[in-house]
Amino acid sequence: MTVVETAEAPQVSREVSGGMAQRYALALYDYADEKSVLPEVLDQVRALRKLIAESAPLREFLADQSLDSRQAGQGLEAVLNAQGFSETLKRFVAVIARNRRVARVDEILGAVLALDAKRRGETIAEVRSAQPLTAGQRSALQTRLAEAGYARVSMIERVEPELIGGLVVQIGAKLFDTSIRGRLTRIQNAMKGAA
Repeated sequence: MTVVETAEAPQVSREVSGGMAQRYALALYDYADEKSVLPEVLDQVRALRKLIAESAPLREFLADQSLDSRQAGQGLEAVLNAQGFSETLKRFVAVIARNRRVARVDEILGAVLALDAKRRGETIAEVRSAQPLTAGQRSALQTRLAEAGYARVSMIERVEPELIGGLVVQIGAKLFDTSIRGRLTRIQNAMKGAA
C-alpha cells in the first residue's frame, strides 16, 4: 500500500461536512440507546449501508438532485418497507429526507457506525472501494491492518465507482491509497514535475 499523509485543508473540509452527519448520528444513537434497541438499529444501519453499496440504482436515486424531499422520502420509504427495516430506522431516514439530506444518507449511516466504534474504543478505518468488498477481501484487509498495528479496527465502508479499482483506506490522518485513480493521479503529477 502507498501511504500518503493528508494535507490539512482536506481534513478540515471533511470535519466540517462531517459535523452535520455527526449530529444526525448522535441523535439516532442516543434515541436507540434510550429505547433499548441499539443493537437492532446498528445491525439495520449496517444492512442499509450494504444495500446502498450493492445497489447502483439506489445510489443513483440518492444522488438525484431533481427529486424534492417528498419524492425522495416516498422512494426511500418504499425501499425500506420492501426490505423490512424497523420503524425506528424508517422514521430516522424520513427525517433525513424531509431535511433534504438524502444524498448524504450513506455518510450519516457511516457516522452512526463510527460513533459506535469510538464508544467501544475501536480505531475507525474508512474504506473506499470501487466495488463492495467481499467477505474474503474484508478479512484480508482486517489482517493487513492488524499487521500494521491497528488491531481493534472498525471498518466503515463506502463504494466509490470513480476509484476504478483498488482501495483507499483512511485511518486518522493516514491515507493508504492503492486505487487506480490514485495511481493515475500520482503518475500525472510526476509527469508534470518532470516537464
